[in-house]
Amino acid sequence: MDLSKIKTLIDFVGRSNISELTVTEKDVTVRIFRTPDRAASAAPAQVPEKAAASPVASSSHVSANAPASAITVKAPLFGVLHRAPAPKEEPFVRVGDTVEEGQTLFIIEAMKVFNKIVAPHAGRILRLTDIDGSEVETGDVLAEIA
Repeated sequence: MDLSKIKTLIDFVGRSNISELTVTEKDVTVRIFRTPDRAASAAPAQVPEKAAASPVASSSHVSANAPASAITVKAPLFGVLHRAPAPKEEPFVRVGDTVEEGQTLFIIEAMKVFNKIVAPHAGRILRLTDIDGSEVETGDVLAEIA
């Protein structure tokens, strides 16, 4: 495995919320660990329970005028966002759709792994990101559900 590939893997772990990655290529195995930040472990961030339970991402088209009861769905990791299960298929959800808790909203492709992003609770889709087939960063807002 060449050095540039290892650097890419390290960057991926740094941008995502995974704590360990193991990759084997031919006879070489690389294990990358992310240790908790000392400052973060000394003073844990206070996050409201509702927000902590909802995986989500962001877009410039998601409004700050959302109802107070709306839950924001954010991207849990860096990768390529797909709004449909396959090219030229219908998207998983559209604005106005009613969704059930655990229903797939998006797929984020990272390192050839397809990660399902699911609805944290039942409700109606108020807003969706217009990103499709492009990269999203960890924490980007993908949708709002009320």
